[in-house]
Amino acid sequence: MISINAAVIDLKRLELLADLDSPVHRLDARAKVLVTLVFIISVASFGRYELARLLPFFIFPIVMVALANLPPLYLIRKILLICPVILMIGMFNPVFDRAALFQIGQAEISGGWISLASLCIRSTLTIGAAFILVGTTGFTAVCQALERLGVPQVFSVQLLFLHRYIFVLADETARVSRARELRSCGRKGLGTVSFGSLAGHLLLRTWQRAERIHTAMQARGFIGRFHAHRYGCFGRSELCFVAGWTLLCLSLRMFDISTVLGSTLTGGLP
Repeated sequence: MISINAAVIDLKRLELLADLDSPVHRLDARAKVLVTLVFIISVASFGRYELARLLPFFIFPIVMVALANLPPLYLIRKILLICPVILMIGMFNPVFDRAALFQIGQAEISGGWISLASLCIRSTLTIGAAFILVGTTGFTAVCQALERLGVPQVFSVQLLFLHRYIFVLADETARVSRARELRSCGRKGLGTVSFGSLAGHLLLRTWQRAERIHTAMQARGFIGRFHAHRYGCFGRSELCFVAGWTLLCLSLRMFDISTVLGSTLTGGLP
């Protein structure tokens, strides 16, 4: 139960980071959403063997974290939680792709290991960019920005409901887990046998609570959309922010900066 409550608090902390005050936080949410989309598309468009060209893209999360005063260790821990899933997705790459791409000493590096490393780096960059977007904007503001950018209202509202439903599910999980521990004598009822019944009761309780929340929202005049307390203005700062990061991402995508820097640094070596 303590771990569940800690996980909920840790999840809410990302939303609380959006209340900080920094030059990035004060930008309009649409500008940050556009830059994040350009960054994610640029990173995802690389081939599976293009490993070195991904490294210069780390400048985006480093600069954004520094400007927004976000806790880097907290974001790294959040990304590490997803790393096992990424490794499970690409764990068979070295098995099926055994063609040697280059050799280091006596060891041959196959394409499978390169593609696995590329997958890990691309996932780290894109997931980190998403965390930075939520930490500097807030999930509600992100959904509203998507709607103002032309995304269908139904999709943005469903995203917002999905985000809120996570906290409802976590809250009900903590309550069910607490009740299960209080009703157990010693270790009785705490084994794996009771997990099926526990999951069923949890689903029903969460569904019923979500229906009560929706009924309360309708009683307060909810008609299928959320109204923001205030809307930002897309001004000169936002335009420079979008133009600057877009130009940098396109330059890193079109030109092999890592090879040029490597050749420049090692050009004088024998």
